[in-house]
Amino acid sequence: MSMHDPIADMLTRIRNAIMARQTEVNLPSSSIKAAIAETLVQEGYIAGYEVVPGSPQATLSLKLRYHGSRSVIEGLKRVSKPSRRVYVPHTEVQKIRSGLGIAILSTNKGVMCDREARKAKVGGEVLCEIW
Repeated sequence: MSMHDPIADMLTRIRNAIMARQTEVNLPSSSIKAAIAETLVQEGYIAGYEVVPGSPQATLSLKLRYHGSRSVIEGLKRVSKPSRRVYVPHTEVQKIRSGLGIAILSTNKGVMCDREARKAKVGGEVLCEIW
């Protein structure tokens, strides 16, 4: 089965693991998924990640964070899709939930959160929103 949107698959697997109260989620690895995981670690949404090499394909293992019985991640939303790409200049990068959430952007300087993009004055494709 071919996967048309691997980032949406990643977000769905994280969402399902949170609903099942799992502490770890494994998914097929790619460089963009690892960059998104790195951004989530920097912003404190997940505890860590590890790329486990494998013979057909490497696996990305994410360690989810919980605060008591609640997950740190309350919601995930895919913004730019294969059918509709969303690009924004740095002046129009919006704050998510009045600054309580983040938007993850793919820029010419790499994958970064909305705060870093505004600070570096770079725009790009809005991949997803996390709060």
